[in-house]
Amino acid sequence: MQSNMNIHLAVLLTIEVSLFLSCVGGFLSRNPLVPETELPSNEQKGQERYDDFGTESDTYEPKEDFLHAESNQPEIKAVVSETAQCVQCCDRPPRRRQRYHYYNEDPPEFQAIPQINLTILKGEKGDKGPRGSYGKDGKVGHPGLRGPAGAKGSKGNPGRFGEPCKMYYAAFSVGRKKELHSNNYFQTLVFDTVYVNLYDQFNMFTNKFYCSIPGIYHFSLNVHTWNQKETYMHIMKNEEEVVILYAQPSDRSIMQSQSIMMDLKHDDEVWIRLFKGERENAIFSDGFDTYITFNGYLIKPNSEN
Repeated sequence: MQSNMNIHLAVLLTIEVSLFLSCVGGFLSRNPLVPETELPSNEQKGQERYDDFGTESDTYEPKEDFLHAESNQPEIKAVVSETAQCVQCCDRPPRRRQRYHYYNEDPPEFQAIPQINLTILKGEKGDKGPRGSYGKDGKVGHPGLRGPAGAKGSKGNPGRFGEPCKMYYAAFSVGRKKELHSNNYFQTLVFDTVYVNLYDQFNMFTNKFYCSIPGIYHFSLNVHTWNQKETYMHIMKNEEEVVILYAQPSDRSIMQSQSIMMDLKHDDEVWIRLFKGERENAIFSDGFDTYITFNGYLIKPNSEN
């Protein structure tokens, strides 16, 4: 918009300058010589234009050609000298005619420069820009006071039925119908009769109980002693001697027992060992009845703790 205004002003200024030059050319070609002292200066022209702008019309329409009318021609008194002829002008024309007597034509029409209302140049409101990034977090304030307790909520819906409690079982009972005598090394007591062996947790090939459910177990050992012979046996946990079953030599044979509770972990082994033969050591059986038994069962699994 500013460039358009500059173009309009340049066009107007060009028109005024061309009009001014055409008027000056016409005056010099048709009007007699006028003393330079009679021509108004640029400052006087501007002041007279400003003074007469509000009172007189901008367009001057002369009723007659003032400079060429015979009635308006002043008397000229010439003084002849050797070098030049002096001309004196009298009866100066009115101020407004004097302003334009050197144009030799009607004064140019002055056009007012249009004023542009700058408020109409304001554009429409733009769209809202994107939101800026968040600033740094401020310092953590002090915790507020605890609010009052709310009202008790309504009772919820009943949940699903849980799975039934899983029961863990472990039990075995084995026996031996043959006697056993000691020798120069330790012997594992081998059983030949099975009464209970739940989930095959007692291995009849190795004659050891292998714990698959950790927990508290109860074990008991029952044997028949041999008269005049010593009975010397151990209940073993892995390779550790836990308890002993012992009977001194006697004139008669009797039943002897030992029991214990043990806390077993997964893959622990429980078995019976006969002591080596430093002295004559034996257990009795007749091959028909069962005189030797070994029992064990789970009391409480660790998963219920």
